[in-house]
Amino acid sequence: MRIIFAGTPEIAVPSLIALSEKFTICAVLTNPDRATGRGRKIVSSPVKEAAERLGLKVLQPEKFDETFFEEVRSLNADLLAVIAFGRIFRKSFLDLFPMGGINLHPSLLPRYRGPSPITEAIKNGDTRTGISVQKLALKMDSGDILLQPELVLDGRETTGSLTEKVALLGAPLMVEAVEILGNDIQAGTPQDESKATFCKLIQKGDGLIDWNKTSEVIDREIRAFSPWPGSFTYFGDKKLNIIEAELYDEEIENVCSGTVLALDKQAGIIIKTGDSAIAVKRLQLQSKKPMDFKSFINGNRDFVGSTLRIESGDNT
Repeated sequence: MRIIFAGTPEIAVPSLIALSEKFTICAVLTNPDRATGRGRKIVSSPVKEAAERLGLKVLQPEKFDETFFEEVRSLNADLLAVIAFGRIFRKSFLDLFPMGGINLHPSLLPRYRGPSPITEAIKNGDTRTGISVQKLALKMDSGDILLQPELVLDGRETTGSLTEKVALLGAPLMVEAVEILGNDIQAGTPQDESKATFCKLIQKGDGLIDWNKTSEVIDREIRAFSPWPGSFTYFGDKKLNIIEAELYDEEIENVCSGTVLALDKQAGIIIKTGDSAIAVKRLQLQSKKPMDFKSFINGNRDFVGSTLRIESGDNT
C-alpha cells in the first residue's frame, strides 16, 4: 500500500517510523519551515527531520493549489495517514486518495474534538482518556472510529508526559488501522454526535494563574499547561514561571490568595490558593534559569511573605 503521511510535531514521529517499516511512504506532508525565536532561526518540523533521516520525499506546500494537487496525483498514493498536521483537508484533496484517510486523535472521540484534547483532559481532571484512530471526514474529528483503546490517568500527568505516551502507543495503532482498511475499506464505527464535546486552541495567556481558584484546579492547570504555554504569575514586576507543583495538605493560615506562606524543606514553597495551598517545587524568575525551590529561595530571600499577582507590578 502506498501512503502519504501528514504531520508536523514530535507526537507524529513514532507513527511515521512505524508506518514506513510496514508500507510504502511515497511522501511526507508537513508544514513549511518557519523562523522562530529571537534570532529568527529557520527551523524544520520534527516530522520533516524524521522523514529526511528515513530518506523519504518531503512536501511542504504554502498553498494547496492545483500545482500541489498534481504533484500528489503523480505519487499514486492509496491512503492519507494524518497525525497533528495542523490543517483541515478539503474534499478535493481527500478525493485524491482511493482509500481515503485516517487520523490519530488523542482522546476518546467524540469527546474533545479539536486541537488540544490532551491539555483538556488534564485540565478537567479526567481519570481516563484514550487514543482514537478515525477515518478522515470533512467535519473536524467526526470520522468513523477504527480503533479506540482507553488510557487510565494517575492524576500527575503533564501534557508533555502524556503526549510522549500517546506518541509511542499510537504508532502500532496506526499500522493496525491501515491493515484493517486494507482488509475492509468499509470498516469503522460511527461516532455518537449527541456526545460530542470540543476543545479550543490554547493561547499563551491561558497559563496565567488565578490564585483565587482551588488548589486542585491550579494543580491541574500547571500540569495541563506544561510544557506550553507554561503557568505563570508575577512576583513584583517580574514574570514568574511555576514549572512544577503539587497539592499541600497541611493546615495553613487564612490569608490572601497568592500569599507566599512559607518554605517547607520537604514539600516546597507553600502558596495560598482559594481554598488551601500548593507546594511549588520548581520555578523560574524572568530572565533567570529554572531552579529547584531551595535554590530559588536562597537567591530571593524576600519571596516568603510576598503576594503574587495576576498582572505585572508596573501596570498599576
